[in-house]
Amino acid sequence: MNEKDKNTNPQRLFFDEHQWATIEAAMARIIPSDDTAGAGEAGAIRFLDRYLSGLDYIYARPDGSGFQVLHGKRANSWQQRLEVLRQRYREGVQEMDRRSRGLFGAEFHLLTPEQQDRVLSGIEKPEVEAVAGSEQAATGFTPSTPAAMQQYETETDLDFFQMLVLHTRQGFYADPIYGGNQNHVGWQVIGFSGPSSLAEAHAGRHKTLPFFADAGTGTEEGSNG
Repeated sequence: MNEKDKNTNPQRLFFDEHQWATIEAAMARIIPSDDTAGAGEAGAIRFLDRYLSGLDYIYARPDGSGFQVLHGKRANSWQQRLEVLRQRYREGVQEMDRRSRGLFGAEFHLLTPEQQDRVLSGIEKPEVEAVAGSEQAATGFTPSTPAAMQQYETETDLDFFQMLVLHTRQGFYADPIYGGNQNHVGWQVIGFSGPSSLAEAHAGRHKTLPFFADAGTGTEEGSNG
């Protein structure tokens, strides 16, 4: 992203205007807005844009006062990791547009939600695209990739689509200090009030125990056993 683009669009740190619009649209189909807020309302794209911008938004300080400054080998390792992710997103946007133009004659962010679902289904499951006339392809996109739910050593182990799903979820549920989950909408969807800030959690003033299922004593109430 060049300095002119940054100056005219101060919210963006890494993505250019087209990349931002494309990834934002895809995120909005992964966690869509219906009767509750989706990735768009949560600002998941801002989370990802900040993350990819460099080393300034990697680790938030526990007291919520900002972000840690990385040095030496740790900084170099993260820089290499980010370069892999950046390139994967550049190529991913190009692939989404290529498929979109091939199927519908327009770039991805200009498609209808139903058309976008079709493109994402083809990226997630190429075999669906091969039978585009089938009921499975016509029903649209269901973001159900198990791999994006698993714990990998780093995101660089994921392909583009799985990585996008992972980052969308992170932008929806992570602490707002990282740029997403604006107004705590992600937490509200799952009934979690959350701390007002990382400082509150760090100081021990926010308790999460009420949000855990009661393990009980191993016996049912009234049981003689």
